[in-house]
Amino acid sequence: MLIKSENPPLLHSYGEVCTKQAVESKTPPMEECQLPLIDLAGLTSVHDGEREACAAAICRASSEWGFFQVINHGINPELLKNMRKEQMKLFQTPFNKKSCSGLLNNSYRWGNPTATSPHQFSWSEAFHIPFDKISEAACYGEFTSLREVMMEFGEAMSRLAKLLAGILAQNLGHTSTVFEDVCQETNCFLRLNRYPPCPFSPDIFGLVPHTDSDFLTILSQDQVGGLQLMNNSKWVAVKPNEDALIVNIGDLFQAWSNDVYKSVEHKVMANAKMERYSLAYFLCPSYDSLIQSCREPSIYRKFTFGEYRKQVQEDVKKTGHKLGLQRFLL
Repeated sequence: MLIKSENPPLLHSYGEVCTKQAVESKTPPMEECQLPLIDLAGLTSVHDGEREACAAAICRASSEWGFFQVINHGINPELLKNMRKEQMKLFQTPFNKKSCSGLLNNSYRWGNPTATSPHQFSWSEAFHIPFDKISEAACYGEFTSLREVMMEFGEAMSRLAKLLAGILAQNLGHTSTVFEDVCQETNCFLRLNRYPPCPFSPDIFGLVPHTDSDFLTILSQDQVGGLQLMNNSKWVAVKPNEDALIVNIGDLFQAWSNDVYKSVEHKVMANAKMERYSLAYFLCPSYDSLIQSCREPSIYRKFTFGEYRKQVQEDVKKTGHKLGLQRFLL
């Protein structure tokens, strides 16, 4: 069966393994959830009570869910539309050009060619781009119109991420600027994702279960759906909202907050008929930044971001999955 997902060569790499596995869905119908929806217009209200209520809702959702949605977030809908248009044009490029031409700092990745079982599959392709590279014209080749849009999009996502991180920090007794020097733009990342249609089981992952290794992530997704997260010890499907951006807490914020905020496991499920697109911004520190709890007694030992990333990579290589913060418990 030849479908568009042959570019990248997901069928070629995964097909033999899939045929050796039971491909019928073993998963019961998924409960759909509506993430906490927060109107950020409250942060600019002239009324103290409305500003405080909005900030409290952000902190509560970060503690109880680890995920929330925001509207009136200050990012122009037209910019989001243009970014999605340029993203789709980029992914329509032939596989050999995406994977070998050095596009976007040679940041193209697809699936997991070394997967030996379906639970290791990521039926997707992505450009995972260091923020300090998005202004370099040489990274774009013929995609000149992408550069200006991506620079504007990245700067807007960066402002929003630091605004939210500042609110979360203030809630724990710190200044709103505590992450300004730690999380400079040069340390952060943009990720452009495409999830091709998958002809196999609906149990195939578009992106395997994981937590994010940053402070926080902001996601813009389309209306196809597929994002699921762990809530109350069960997987729930996130209902898409075209007017909202999704925010989730990363491992570093959980460690820094001493488990006040939760980095929640999440995944993306493949879709048999429709492709899915998303755009993510990752708020990260430099690799030599020391992560330590803002409260005592600390649950986690001190570690650098570079040490954490290295341990995650080693665990994935050895075990096939990320172990994350449990490696750093005292």
